[in-house]
Formats: sequence, structure tokens, C-alpha cells
Amino acid sequence: METLSLSQWISRSGAASRRKAADLVREGRVAVNCEIVREPGMKVSPGDRVTLDGVELKPKTTHHYILLNKPRGYVSTNEDPHAKLKAVDLIALDDAPRLFSAGRLDKESEGLLIFSDDGEYVAKLTHPRYRILKRYVVEVSRPLRPEEMAQMVSGIEDDGEVLKAASVTPLGKKQYEFLLNEGRKREIRRLTARFGAITLRLRRVAQGKLELGDLAEGKFRELSPAEVALSLISEAD
Repeated sequence: METLSLSQWISRSGAASRRKAADLVREGRVAVNCEIVREPGMKVSPGDRVTLDGVELKPKTTHHYILLNKPRGYVSTNEDPHAKLKAVDLIALDDAPRLFSAGRLDKESEGLLIFSDDGEYVAKLTHPRYRILKRYVVEVSRPLRPEEMAQMVSGIEDDGEVLKAASVTPLGKKQYEFLLNEGRKREIRRLTARFGAITLRLRRVAQGKLELGDLAEGKFRELSPAEVALSLISEAD
């Protein structure tokens, strides 16, 4: 095993996502060789002992990569204590790893959602700088005008954020394909609402070059190494 940053070590152990791992370090909950460390970028070597709240962490050599067809009504985050229906609970694996969602779909949205215990992989799928596009099929309450779709692509400001689609393509009278890079909270719904069009149904159908295909609603399957690679294909590739 190679030398890793402390946040990488934690995320590869499956204890937390890469971003959450950095927070845990800054909170003083992580020790290296019995010394509290607060710098996520500190280099850790194979002979070092890393603990989180006193429990030793070791990077995994194998990981799970799961594709789930999320139904409407389920939340994609693991951390909502009030959620009755969590998407992760639809995934049953014998070794019960701690899985993290690679991006989110809001409760009323459905479709492709990837889970993994590989923090590095999740970070690549979710960080905007990797430019991995997500494709959605969206049904709205009325047809969008060409000038409205053009504004969605050029960007609009909403609640202090710039919302922007990579592309918006008509599929039918009231159905559209949206491509997003970053995917801010409820971004598509906010974009259509800005022009008085209500989003009636929103399905994520692809991430990178990985497609949802005919996987049944509420079902999951493990991704092959080739499919993991497909999911990481960026806009620039």
C-alpha cells in the first residue's frame, strides 16, 4: 500500500467519504500513532496506526460499487435521522459495508444512484472539477420555449447561486433531457420553476457513460470494473 493523505486513508477504510473524513480530522477525532492530528493532508505510511475515536482504521483493498434504481419517496442521504425511507436501506449485502451515495437525488426524484464504500471513487463522481455529466429525463407541466432553454444553459441566478445546465434537449412535447455537471440542490426543479414550469417527474438515467438501463425500480446490482470506469468518463474524454 502506498503513502496516502490522512483523509484518503480514512475514506479508503470506509469510515467516511473523503469530504467527511477531512471534517473528522479537523474536529480532532483522528489520531496517528496515538497523536491527535488536525491536518487532513498529512501523509500516512503503511506502518502508521490511524484511529478514529479510538478505533483503528485500515484501508480496504476491495470495495463495493453499487447501482440502485431509486424510487420516488426515498432520501439518498444516510445522515437524515428523521427519514423513514432511505435509499441505502434497499441495498442488502452479506458483509454489510458502510456505503455512501455518490451525489444525491431529492426525495421526489428517481433513477440512477451510485453507492460505494470507496471514498476516492465517490469524491471523483461528485466533485465538479472532474466534469462527470449526469443525464436526466424530465417531464414538466408545459412546453419550454427555446429562449427559456437557452437561458438555462447560459445560467440564471437563484437564491445567491448560479444554476446552469450543460444542455437541455427536447424529447417530446413536455419531456426534456437535462445534462448537469455540478448538480446543485434541486437544481433542475429550480430552473424550470424560474420560468413557471413545474417539474412533474425527474429521473436520472446516466452518470458519465454508465446508463441505468432496464434495472427495475427499487433494485440494485454490483457494477463490474468496466462499468465503474464508464461512470468516471468525464465531459472532456
